[in-house]
Amino acid sequence: MCLKPADMRKSFDSLARLVEEFMAKSPLSGHLFVFINKRRSMLKILFWDRTGYCQYYKRLESGTVSLPVSADEATSSIAISNEQLHLILDGVNIWGYQAKKT
Repeated sequence: MCLKPADMRKSFDSLARLVEEFMAKSPLSGHLFVFINKRRSMLKILFWDRTGYCQYYKRLESGTVSLPVSADEATSSIAISNEQLHLILDGVNIWGYQAKKT
């Protein structure tokens, strides 16, 4: 997840460049790369599926996407799990959430 706000007008190639520049990762790795706009009301997910880039785009009708509170302002991205991504897409604030042990 990129912690720097992204312009939601960016398309495949521009987002791939952000992955390389801000996240220091390869956009062809198969990982999902999450970008959020400045108002935190929209997000895009970019990934490579072995034949080309794919994009998922979501606009929240109400509320905002929660970001972690980070003391380190130099951090430009963080790794999140599959479960965390699903919760974020569902509008859950995961940064104060702890899963119960079963």
